[in-house]
Amino acid sequence: MLRYPFEVGVDELLSGMDDYVSAVIGSLESDSLTMARGDGFVEYSVFERGYERLKRATGGFENLDPGAILEAVLAEPVAVVVLRSMLGFTPPEWAYVTSHHAGVNVPQGAVRTLDRKIRMSPASPLRLTELTRQRLAALVGTACDLLTAGPPDLPRSQIHRLSKADTEAGLSSLRRLASMGVPYAMLLYERFLGRPFAGHRDSISELVGDRMESAVEEVLSSHRVSYRKTKRAERIEGFDQTPDFIIPSEFNPQVVIEAKITEDDGTARDKATRIQHLGELSRQGIEGDVPRFEVIACIDGRGFGVRRADMEKMLLATHGKVFTYQTLSRMVEHTRLREFVSKKQ
Repeated sequence: MLRYPFEVGVDELLSGMDDYVSAVIGSLESDSLTMARGDGFVEYSVFERGYERLKRATGGFENLDPGAILEAVLAEPVAVVVLRSMLGFTPPEWAYVTSHHAGVNVPQGAVRTLDRKIRMSPASPLRLTELTRQRLAALVGTACDLLTAGPPDLPRSQIHRLSKADTEAGLSSLRRLASMGVPYAMLLYERFLGRPFAGHRDSISELVGDRMESAVEEVLSSHRVSYRKTKRAERIEGFDQTPDFIIPSEFNPQVVIEAKITEDDGTARDKATRIQHLGELSRQGIEGDVPRFEVIACIDGRGFGVRRADMEKMLLATHGKVFTYQTLSRMVEHTRLREFVSKKQ
């Protein structure tokens, strides 16, 4: 019968480490084929509406007049997302290029906020302050200039961000693709360069991470365990790296929990290092073998299964207290959390 590392003592964990690493990796669940939609997901029908508005405003991309495009954007805000997609920029990149190209200070945070506001409510009219309108006009003007000119000539050792099917030859390439079906090989090639859903995956990265934290909260709450969920980048006295959960509180830490889901092995390695550091911190300044607090890791995703050495590192730091979605329901009974359970009267 399969046994998990949280079911055994430290001596047995050490003697059978390879088997227990395999047990945890075997319980990992990859979610690489599905993504959370999130509140800012733009449906294709909405995106296409913005595209058609831009197309009409430019006469089928015959003339990229900044004034006409700005009016189109104000009438159909999602056209901003379409225009940014034509450039192939992220919101901060568009802000940075605009600041240099137009000589107007366009903060990256301001463009990120505007982009998110539009994605959250693409059909709502834009209500802009005079300053925001000026920044939007600068963004639109820069986009028009770049798309009209296309990429400059560069040495073979370099490639320009506009060297892609729809912007390679300036306006002529825009008109060509707008009036004909895009060659499938070129579509596949640009997907290869950029990954499908790459922008959406980036925009929901925190939402993905929150899924495990929410699952941990549900387990703790269902057992009426007192806990303190920390905020991102929050500083807690006694911790140079703040854990995700502290039980029962930061004033008397007895159990700490790190929670993470990732499909990326680099992110998994960073989390493993954090967990190892918490394990070392729990043993600082103590006499004997009893740590100051217990460290628990709640993890999932393909990323944690890439490097077996990282999994071993987490098992050693937590004395085997590593749980996945598949085993999370057993966390309380197999850790010191059971000492903080409040039963219903």
